Amino acid sequence: MGLDRADDAGVYKITDDLALIQTVDFFTPIVDDPYWFGRIAAANALSDVYAMGGIPKTAMNIVAFPAQTMDLAVLRQIIQGGLDALTEADAVLVGGHSIEDKELKYGLSITGVIHPARVLTKKHLQPGDRLILTKPLGSGIVNTAVKAEMAPAALVERVTRLMAALNRTAAEVMQRFKVHACTDITGFGLLGHLSEMVAGSGRGVRLFSTQIPIIAESVEYAAMGLIPAGAYKNREFRQAMITFEASVARVLQDIFFDPQTSGGLLISVAAGQAEEILSALKSEGLEDAALIGEVMEAPEEKILVK
Repeated sequence: MGLDRADDAGVYKITDDLALIQTVDFFTPIVDDPYWFGRIAAANALSDVYAMGGIPKTAMNIVAFPAQTMDLAVLRQIIQGGLDALTEADAVLVGGHSIEDKELKYGLSITGVIHPARVLTKKHLQPGDRLILTKPLGSGIVNTAVKAEMAPAALVERVTRLMAALNRTAAEVMQRFKVHACTDITGFGLLGHLSEMVAGSGRGVRLFSTQIPIIAESVEYAAMGLIPAGAYKNREFRQAMITFEASVARVLQDIFFDPQTSGGLLISVAAGQAEEILSALKSEGLEDAALIGEVMEAPEEKILVK
């Protein structure tokens, strides 16, 4: 699997029993605390391997650092945050590369392993499948409120820990069920990433807006107009594929397009196992996990939000 399809990571078959999963991601700080920025960046990078059904094994740091204007202690905290996330994932940091830059950036390249027959892609949706989301939406909107100094400290801490939480548990749970497709929800938002699953699949999707988990405070902030520019870009790019029923409020639509950082997994599972996998996710501590939609035969490559 390479550049001809929009999957979460590249996969290279080594033997009949072993394939490598490779991915890379880095970005500028989204939280003020250097340590938590490192943890979030690492969780975000690891997530692509989990979304493909794999197990992360090694990682390499990617650093751009303004050494002339920022204390190296900040960089040490960032790297420690990333290292702690890797330790939690049972992955090993094997190196990396740094450059001096005017703008701070950090991320990682991740290599994982998987059996070639167990690779999960975005486009194998099956009619009747149920869609399960493992983390609530709204982190992009909350981060916009943080920049405007409108978010209380308790909310900042809660959303920071949400973004830093690994998708490892969700990935391990879904290995026990008949999952047909999976992706993680990041910069394109729920509807952007779901559109990638639907495009080329020959299937349609129906979402139930009232069942989609949302960070409660993001609704208020969205109503105030605290919406990141990326949400508008996501809507513009995918709006031809998506129909909203009149009952779906505009603020909810904005949240469904909200770019997430280190969001949850979106899992397409056989209908007969949906309740069981949802129960298993919740029993493992993923209390926000929810059944949010279903896959349909038609209309092909369209999403209905009701």
